[in-house]
Amino acid sequence: MFRGSMVALVTPMYADGSVDFDSLSRLVDFHVENKTSAIVSMGTTGESATLDEHEHCEVIRRTVEMANDRIPIIAGTGANSTTEAIILTRCAMQAGAAACLLVTPYYNKPTQEGLYLHYKKIAEEVPIAQILYNVPGRTACDMLPETVARLSRISNIIGIKEATGNLQRLKDIQRLCDDNFDLYSGDDATGTEFMLQGGHGVISVTNNVAPRAMAEMCAAALAGDRQKALELNAPLEGLHEKLFVEANPIPVKWALHEMGMIPEGIRLPLTPLSAKFHDEVRGALVKAGVI
Repeated sequence: MFRGSMVALVTPMYADGSVDFDSLSRLVDFHVENKTSAIVSMGTTGESATLDEHEHCEVIRRTVEMANDRIPIIAGTGANSTTEAIILTRCAMQAGAAACLLVTPYYNKPTQEGLYLHYKKIAEEVPIAQILYNVPGRTACDMLPETVARLSRISNIIGIKEATGNLQRLKDIQRLCDDNFDLYSGDDATGTEFMLQGGHGVISVTNNVAPRAMAEMCAAALAGDRQKALELNAPLEGLHEKLFVEANPIPVKWALHEMGMIPEGIRLPLTPLSAKFHDEVRGALVKAGVI
């Protein structure tokens, strides 16, 4: 359903932590203008863990309205409670999202069978297209390729965002799943190679600040032009690294503020980027030609 450069969008906030919907609207326009393929609203980068259920649904609804069919909106609706994930996924479907992205249940460490039953239940309860999301570095839960393969046989589970950064995982999932199951990288540092090896796109943090460059790189990678893709990715490598000097989305929100795109707001327990990292992130922005 989705191909190329997709953004894991930040949620702009004022200093008091309230959502800045005017800045959100400008960000949506920014990505439409710069050829981003899809927006992920309320993912990890959107601080989904710090918004309550009402706010979560409202941000998705407003983002869909702002997009106005110009760009697909994928809603982050994962939770470590199956019931909560169903509620959020239903809310996203009612809001008009094109699909949902569901992170593996964090903290409670389900078994592989528990993961299978969790996603199967959500897919049965809510008929919207659903994308699995595996990011064990943040969740302490690793969905193995064999479980992905079982879930890929459920008709409205259409793909996976695989964020281990381990390209062997891509090969394993390709071997076990049908060709029509979509494979997205969730790791900017290895995203180019992921697509060159047959992946269909990248759900990117870097895309928040360099959407046009990411769109061009992804187009080259999907076309199989290795040399061009690597050349386009080279100026972005600093961003792929420096946007993770502290927990995402701390650095990328600071970068967007530095670019004049959003206010400084971020919600506890996250805090603004430490001053000692400002020059590193600013340097990466300069190298990428963003500022």
